[in-house]
Amino acid sequence: MKKISVNRLHDWNISTAEAVSIQKQLSQKIIIDDQFNDIHLIAGTDVGLHKASGQCFGAVVIMSYPDLQVVARAGTYAEAPFPYIPGLLSFRETPLLIEAFQKLDVVPDMIICDGQGIAHPRRFGLACHLGLLLKLPSIGVAKSRLIGKFNDPGIVKGSYSELLHVNSQIGTVVRTRTGVKPCFVSPGYKVSIASATQIALACCTRYRLPETTREAHRYAAQLTANFQSSYDA
Repeated sequence: MKKISVNRLHDWNISTAEAVSIQKQLSQKIIIDDQFNDIHLIAGTDVGLHKASGQCFGAVVIMSYPDLQVVARAGTYAEAPFPYIPGLLSFRETPLLIEAFQKLDVVPDMIICDGQGIAHPRRFGLACHLGLLLKLPSIGVAKSRLIGKFNDPGIVKGSYSELLHVNSQIGTVVRTRTGVKPCFVSPGYKVSIASATQIALACCTRYRLPETTREAHRYAAQLTANFQSSYDA
């Protein structure tokens, strides 16, 4: 039985200014070279919100790779630990996701986050934060752009273009399904841009989003619905 270990690099009870400072400091620790072994287990994450109570639900689903079958899942909930502020999403979601990961008896080889990696103003999005604290390779696959410029990729699934910011490539804009809006892929930790793009595409089978994200979202919705039932009782 394997348990995940956590790199405790900072406190969570912090101000907005402190959060920005932490991002700037920890971004220096981010590695965007391939430093991972064969992938057998891959994790997806999502965080849902019960608006009436303010409770947030962190969901982690572990899937086999490359056949993408659910192996394990875990979730947790708590009041939102940090306000919703663009660019600081990881301070709201990471504590919940870490707690969910710690409930698992398996450790994934890779994490795909529903959010940004280095495609972030301070090069430290959710995938960077979670990967660094869990010491696991990670990728961000986001539905929308936070920063950067790009040319539209080709219309066919598998087409992609560079996402650029300040004359540097920070990710790729990937057509994960023919004729559908692209996703924004960027490395989080110990993964290159090329590998992040390849792995993200491998996890997108029939839909725009990776199966890892879809399963995590489904589980977060289930946790929220279960809470709603008890909340209404």
